[in-house]
Amino acid sequence: MRKVKQSRPALGSMGGSPFAEFIMLSRVAALLCCLFLLTGAAATDTGTDPSLVIEKYHQHFVVETDGSYTLTIDNVKLIAAQRAVQAHSQYYIGYNRTLDEVGAIAAYTLKADGRRIEVAPGDIKDQQEAASSDAPLFQDTRLKAIVFPDVAVGDRLVVRYVIRRHTPLFPGHFEDLSSSQFYRNPDFRLIYDMPASMPLYAEAAGFEEVAIDSAPGRKRYQWRHAGGANQRIEAESVSYLDYGKRLAVSTFRDYASFARAYQDRAADKAGSSDAITALARELTQARSGASEPAARAKAAVLSEWVRKHIRYVAVYVGAGGVVPHQAATVLQNRYGDCKDHAVLLEALLAAVGIDSTAVLVNSGNSYRLPAAPTLGIFNHVINYIPALDLYLDSTAESIAAGYLPPSVMGKPVLLTKSGTLARTPSRQQEENYTMTVFDIAKDGRSKFEVHKAVSGAIAEPYRHAVRNTSETDRSLFVQRMLQGLGQRGDGEFDPGRTDADDSGYVMRIAGHSENFIDLPGPVGVATTFNFWGGLGDAVFGLVQEQERTQDFVCPAIDAADDTSFRFAPGLRIAALPKPLSLRDEKFTYESRYVRKANMVNVKRHVTFRHEGMICTPDDYKRMRPLVERMVRDLKSQIVVR
Repeated sequence: MRKVKQSRPALGSMGGSPFAEFIMLSRVAALLCCLFLLTGAAATDTGTDPSLVIEKYHQHFVVETDGSYTLTIDNVKLIAAQRAVQAHSQYYIGYNRTLDEVGAIAAYTLKADGRRIEVAPGDIKDQQEAASSDAPLFQDTRLKAIVFPDVAVGDRLVVRYVIRRHTPLFPGHFEDLSSSQFYRNPDFRLIYDMPASMPLYAEAAGFEEVAIDSAPGRKRYQWRHAGGANQRIEAESVSYLDYGKRLAVSTFRDYASFARAYQDRAADKAGSSDAITALARELTQARSGASEPAARAKAAVLSEWVRKHIRYVAVYVGAGGVVPHQAATVLQNRYGDCKDHAVLLEALLAAVGIDSTAVLVNSGNSYRLPAAPTLGIFNHVINYIPALDLYLDSTAESIAAGYLPPSVMGKPVLLTKSGTLARTPSRQQEENYTMTVFDIAKDGRSKFEVHKAVSGAIAEPYRHAVRNTSETDRSLFVQRMLQGLGQRGDGEFDPGRTDADDSGYVMRIAGHSENFIDLPGPVGVATTFNFWGGLGDAVFGLVQEQERTQDFVCPAIDAADDTSFRFAPGLRIAALPKPLSLRDEKFTYESRYVRKANMVNVKRHVTFRHEGMICTPDDYKRMRPLVERMVRDLKSQIVVR
């Protein structure tokens, strides 16, 4: 099942995107956008995968007053199509070898003709869970991999196992978060057997509470999956946990009590040391003074130091899923996970008189918190300075201090010191400007030069991507870019200053295309070229669906293109597109086409401003006609002979 278990990996964060992948994803997004515009979404696509039926999934927790528990899982899967054989012939049990004990595992293949083939003990493998985002990983989380024998269409894969959590993450408390995968689930039940003294709070959507008997001194709760069709996940949609079938249960009455439980285990880890104090003072000595600008500068320089000098390494040993290491240890080792980064930064800030707090946040695409507090929704820790109203994420390798990665913007967060809920900013300054000049010869060849300037929050991600790209990949950049545009040619990539710390970054691309336009014509010359992100990519990204039924992520946009086409003598400009000016409460879009002799200059500028990071289906219905007019303008052409 799509399930976040107590044995889940700990709070962590993700690094930046490689340069080559950044380019590839930009092109893929544009291609997918065009595909959606042409085909649209099939109205009959519910999202349910018919290749597999989860005939039975029973999850039964028996919880003790100290927060320990015994979890029993009964699972039966029917292989309904050949493509499910490879994907589902293995079953994985996640557990923490310090906190958990895995009991007897019973597993077998039930053939369509009634034969039962047991899984041999040698076919149950114990292995380390793979690290995410290529981060180094040292942890106690393990996997039991069950390999089913002789699997074919029509077979049932049956497994039953028990996990004993003898050491709870939060002593005296229990919480769990579950949702369903996109298969038919005719018998999906979640049962929680609790001490009568531990009330269980819940938020259910797509799960129905069902009466169940309780033993003396105990209180049992049961929910059954309601079944029904599943909507496919739409492009840029918020997390399925925000709108789908889900169940959150918790003994925490509210988020304040949840924050206290986290803070109780983490507070003493932010203690100072001589080394921490000395480093903090050394880094901030040129920024003395009590004014807010000085304090903000100190906070930024300390956050930058942690970002650049403390490697991200996931170190989840024992209860390390929620408990950071001592700040002094993190400084000495020069590595740690997001909790370790946060606790060291908190200690450094305190050493120069700046009070801060750890912040629990979801760094995925979830933008709501369930009514029942659960660790399953939080997977990242950052810092907040109340006096400056400033959030800092020193784990974000490609984001400069003072800015936040988009994944944590506009998010509900929990401030662990005060136990209060807050929300991260949904806007931050960033601009994307591209100036391009094409010199087009009579035979259709072209020379071109591109100057790309980015500023604000997106400057460091571009710099970081370039810094982490090999010289070989840089030398092939222009060639690959042209191939993506269906052209043959080559050129050079000038990375500019990748070691700067300011909020602006400029790069240069120059080269030639052997088949820029197909003459003698008449021929249409495209007026939009996306060189590694820009205005066109931003606009096309807004219309990846014909219709929407789910909320989706819609960040602010501020992008401009200035493109000049200089045609050789003998080429005649026959027609220009018409200018376009659009404006509503959220969008501004301007395009101008100016001819001077045998040159055409195309200027475009688009801004998008929305309250928060999320748009609704109704928002999409209102914005789509306007965005489609922008798309038509971006697809317009200059006609030459």
